[in-house]
Amino acid sequence: MLELKEEHLQVREMARKFADEVVAPRAAEIDEREEFPADVVRRMAELGFLGLPFPEKYGGAGLDTLAYIIAVEEISRVCASTGITLAAHVSLGCGPVSAFGTEEQKMKFLMPMAKGEALGAFGLTESGAGSDAGGTQTRAEKVEGGWRVNGSKIYITNGSVAKYVTFTARTTPGMGAKGISAFILDTATPGFRVGKRERKMGHRGSDTVELVFEDCFVPKDNLIGDPSTGFKAFLRTLAGGRISIGAMALGIARGAYEHSLQFAKQRVQFGQPIAKFQAIRFMLAEMAMRIEASRLLVYQAAVLKDAGQEYVKEASMAKLFASETSNWVTDKAIQIHGGIGYMRDLPIERMHRDAKLMEIGEGTSEIQRLVIAREILRDD
Repeated sequence: MLELKEEHLQVREMARKFADEVVAPRAAEIDEREEFPADVVRRMAELGFLGLPFPEKYGGAGLDTLAYIIAVEEISRVCASTGITLAAHVSLGCGPVSAFGTEEQKMKFLMPMAKGEALGAFGLTESGAGSDAGGTQTRAEKVEGGWRVNGSKIYITNGSVAKYVTFTARTTPGMGAKGISAFILDTATPGFRVGKRERKMGHRGSDTVELVFEDCFVPKDNLIGDPSTGFKAFLRTLAGGRISIGAMALGIARGAYEHSLQFAKQRVQFGQPIAKFQAIRFMLAEMAMRIEASRLLVYQAAVLKDAGQEYVKEASMAKLFASETSNWVTDKAIQIHGGIGYMRDLPIERMHRDAKLMEIGEGTSEIQRLVIAREILRDD
């Protein structure tokens, strides 16, 4: 099931070349300045990365989820800030419209995003609704011709650079998750504004902001799916997004491992390369094993999604294992490098900071364990 096709190998080669030649030389600067790399994102758009898994009919490349997550992996290997920009756009910004939107919504919103003419973002998290996403308090009141939205979303990737934002709002109080609906919004709409810009430990070059809705009118045609199924659609979106988080974590781990392997061969202590010492060799072996296991889990989840099979459990497994692997590998990478690994002279320190978000974003490790347990005990 996991044999790569020629198209996957071509995407890998193109993404790796782009990562090494365009992204890697800018990665330290992007992190240090905490600036969104608009020029790098434009190059991604020109290469077709922003629409990889979407049909050509809607402006995409007509490839599949596996091709897309391979690109995310390769780019995250050198710069997680750029990787998360791509992942949030494709999986979260475009994903809900592609999976649940009407034909008119796909032509109006998905097409420019898939073509790379516009970025997308996804608004779910609120100050009182994190792991408990059903605690959404943003309110959409039905009015003539559409909905009047009030509330706010926090920690939104691509929030201030996106042209379109998909988001949840409570349309029917007292109905729990069934009272939450999904919408898409043009960010030029009056009543919508960008609030606080976050200062983060990692992924410092990605755009992460608060979104504020103040009597913001959203036309009725911007409702995604049935009003009572919006929350369900967003949970499905998150399941797909977890595959891309796994791919990002895999990429970060690979980057740290590759630096460590090269360093261990070159660094001489006590008269020989440190790669000769068993303590270092065992760490490198463990890194390689965990990375390979992560790749198999991530790719398998993507293959299942592409085959139209159930993949919720596998996506959570991939995200959980790869994210914890990424944190472990980057920690050991610093250990192998010693003092210089703790300094900003090398990218290892940045990779370790970037890796932590992988255990939090799109459902914490604890939430993933809950999802996995629910799925394996479903028949009980």
